[in-house]
Amino acid sequence: MTAYPQDPGAPDEPYLAFWRERHLCTLTTLRPDGTPHVVPVGVTYDPEAGLARVITNKASAKVAHVRAAGPAGGPRVAVCQVAGRRWATLEGRAFIRTEAERVAEAERRYAERYERVPSPNPSRVVIEIELDRAMGRG
Repeated sequence: MTAYPQDPGAPDEPYLAFWRERHLCTLTTLRPDGTPHVVPVGVTYDPEAGLARVITNKASAKVAHVRAAGPAGGPRVAVCQVAGRRWATLEGRAFIRTEAERVAEAERRYAERYERVPSPNPSRVVIEIELDRAMGRG
């Protein structure tokens, strides 16, 4: 299998199908000293909106790393999943969203992909990744 680029807004069907399956993913953010921080997360992929979404607690290190980019936000991050010889990476700029409707949409998509409703969490936020690169093989 050879890896190849995907259009993050219009991926091929095998790639998109792979993102619909239930897989644990990783999110890579950068610490203030520039070293990578890689953590397991649930990710949802919305090519029509050009977004990947990660729900999390507002006090998490990953949120702190995104916020460290300053009020404009937008540090580069990557999410990745792998299953055997299939793998997929999505890259883009991350933003912390706190609006109730955005968090609810991320929770809905999470419940759909992971087949479980996330536990209530009044401190929940969503990391929205505005995608500009995708690669891998579904």
